[in-house]
Amino acid sequence: MIPFSELKSQFRSIEAEIRAAVDGVLESGWFILGAQLQAFEKEFAAYVGASQAVGVGSGTDAIHLALRAAGVGPGDGVIIPANTCVPTAAAVVAAGATPVLADVDPATLTLDPAAMERTITPPVKAVLPVHLYGHPCDMDAINAVAARHGLYVVEDCAQAHGAQYKGRHCGVLSAAAAFSFYPTKNLGAFGDAGAVTTNDPEIADRVRKLRNYGEDRRYYHVTHGVNSRLDEMQAAILRVKLRHLDAWNDARRARAAQYRERLRVTPLALPEEAPWARSNFHLYPVRTPDRDALAAWLKERGIGTLMHYPIPIHLQPAYASLGWTRGAFPVAEKICNETLSLPLYPELPPETVDQIADAVIAFFDKR
Repeated sequence: MIPFSELKSQFRSIEAEIRAAVDGVLESGWFILGAQLQAFEKEFAAYVGASQAVGVGSGTDAIHLALRAAGVGPGDGVIIPANTCVPTAAAVVAAGATPVLADVDPATLTLDPAAMERTITPPVKAVLPVHLYGHPCDMDAINAVAARHGLYVVEDCAQAHGAQYKGRHCGVLSAAAAFSFYPTKNLGAFGDAGAVTTNDPEIADRVRKLRNYGEDRRYYHVTHGVNSRLDEMQAAILRVKLRHLDAWNDARRARAAQYRERLRVTPLALPEEAPWARSNFHLYPVRTPDRDALAAWLKERGIGTLMHYPIPIHLQPAYASLGWTRGAFPVAEKICNETLSLPLYPELPPETVDQIADAVIAFFDKR
């Protein structure tokens, strides 16, 4: 069996560092809002190139709190791409706002700036571009549209750790950015965790209050907040893993290049990098109208795959009240119907990439 993802090998490669970090937290006797979190926030902000990072409980909370810190709330609309993971939309709803969907660019699979502009109506207050699969959005174009209409921009960087746009890291290209450290991310914790990055000290200060019940100082609460704190154990683990992130991303890129070299003989639509982008290849999504048959073929041969994401937001039952029907976002719908993600992680042996590629090529040869 070739699993879609596998986390044990990565842990084994840094086990001594991880155990030392965990032991340090246990010995300290301090588990919430302590020195490890402060150190991780400083180190992650420096890595991204931001002046501020605020650790929170999850990537979804990071979006929710970043939006609230930017002043987004009930009655406001937030533009998001139609083909994204549901947490993007769920975070908008958690902030009290309404998701406003826009179609995506067929090459980068990220938010189309022209489609975004067509969706802007008076209730829209912010835009939430998603650096999907680790490929950056066209942020200059998105920021230009947002500036013309007076909109806040908050990046969804849940899949973009280390990805770059025109030489700058995702996470520093807008008013604020939201990261997830879910275990399967390029930088993953050993549980749920997230962070908001920003160069605006006021936004950072608001997020710090919101994540801890709206507390300004002990037992003094100035706003309605939540409990969303990145704990000391996860912060310590993330500090260790951050030191390895660039090397792991390089390994992902090498395997993506190997896939591309092997699979270019097939009719698959393969991931592309825009000239201004450096993807971290969080995923390796290929596209074909024969997606379901290819997935079944690979499963029969012990190769795990996943579909990211088979149902666009507007066709999810939870968001039917938004009023869109099938056909509203044709590019997103086509992508959702055709995309299949192949195994890709830093520890995936190159010979296993060849084995997967051989199976994919055999599928198309047979057909």
